[in-house]
Amino acid sequence: MVNSTSMKRKELFGHPAGLYVLFFTEMWERFSYYGMRAILVLYLVAQTTDENAGLGWSNGDALSLYGTYTMLVYLMSIPGGWIADKFLGQKKSVLFGGILLVAGHSVLAIEQMWAFYTGLGLIIAGVGMLKPNISTMVGGLYKQGDIRRDKGFTIFYIGINVGAFLSALIVGYVGETYGWHYGFGLAGIGMALGLLQYVLGQKHLQGVGDYLGTSENEEDKEAMNKPLTKIEKDRVVVLLISFLLVIIFWGAFEQAGGLMNIYASEKTGRMLGSFEVPASWFQSLNAFFIIVLGTSVAAYWAKRKLKGKLSTGLFKMIIGLIIMGAGFFFMTGASAQFHSEGTSAMYWLVLAYLFHTVGELCISPVALSYITKLAPVKYASLMMGVYFAMTGLGNKVAGLLGEASESLGEFTIFTGIAVFCVSFGLLMLLFRKKLEALTHGAEDNERDLKYEEAEGFELADN
Repeated sequence: MVNSTSMKRKELFGHPAGLYVLFFTEMWERFSYYGMRAILVLYLVAQTTDENAGLGWSNGDALSLYGTYTMLVYLMSIPGGWIADKFLGQKKSVLFGGILLVAGHSVLAIEQMWAFYTGLGLIIAGVGMLKPNISTMVGGLYKQGDIRRDKGFTIFYIGINVGAFLSALIVGYVGETYGWHYGFGLAGIGMALGLLQYVLGQKHLQGVGDYLGTSENEEDKEAMNKPLTKIEKDRVVVLLISFLLVIIFWGAFEQAGGLMNIYASEKTGRMLGSFEVPASWFQSLNAFFIIVLGTSVAAYWAKRKLKGKLSTGLFKMIIGLIIMGAGFFFMTGASAQFHSEGTSAMYWLVLAYLFHTVGELCISPVALSYITKLAPVKYASLMMGVYFAMTGLGNKVAGLLGEASESLGEFTIFTGIAVFCVSFGLLMLLFRKKLEALTHGAEDNERDLKYEEAEGFELADN
């Protein structure tokens, strides 16, 4: 944001200390969200006569609700971003979103159908307020042209996945072993911890995420009132086109919580000696790989950038889609093995999640950073909201594909996803240069500002 560039911020491990406040806030928010996600479909399809009784829904009905719910979670990011830009600012919007999330997860712990739907509704509203605005705040911690911005978003993204990793193991285990509603309640406790540390860490977020409409800074006032320039409009066009990648990526990737989750439960041999691996634990693989590989992938792209090799945001996202799509060929192998042997090995899922993770690291944190570089200041949260809304549409596509597997079969769905994602990625590579021309050099002046400050170089505004 404009008003963040003039402040000298306390740093920790080479990044603004506020990054770690947002890191832990998002970590606990994702702990709550992914913990609930890990057991939602399993709870819906669990029979009412089971010892740990669920709702007894069919796989198709469960995947339909899952797709609609995850779509709405992210679609609400548009009004959440708009409210922040027009009325509250990102900082207050994150606070209110966290409060709604604590309430939603707490209500889910009640074993009543009214509580189930009310809790989902509160979570949808809470994520819509928190998700786009906390991501925009991360971008506000860095000066324009600072190459550390992409690295910062990767660190932030690792926080997301620490929460996701722990939740799949802890909430998944508690939900499957002790009761689904205990799992839902545990997710709410995690969100309450995230909200508490966010409130306590406000001193590290001064000047970030404040509502610009009440700012006394002349640059802020000008940014809020002037119409968009031709360059800003072109950059918005590039962002909207890049969101096609986002829809396709998440439409494929989100099979993890739906079809791949059920596949792990029903068609995968999960015995390790005498221990049966809980199906929900496979949800932690993606987060585990991100924690292990996140900084390495970010460092790889940063080194390419400093060496002058192609490493633009759009290029990274296209490569990410191709890599993720290729990972579904392992699920093709799993399906083939199941049809021939009546079960499939766990290593197919592990390899698929590995490729999905590398692809995700090339597209998701990069897209968050890309938006903060290209989006007009007065529409920063709104554009972030649109991004998450596209993620939501991808989630709905994922649900539809999961439903289609009941008639077409997993082999056809997994193979079709792989072929389409790889083909679309290659097609986008053909148009990359034309699209990047519309960014008008938004990434051309990126440098390691921390290094240049240490060497005494003059910093130029991007």
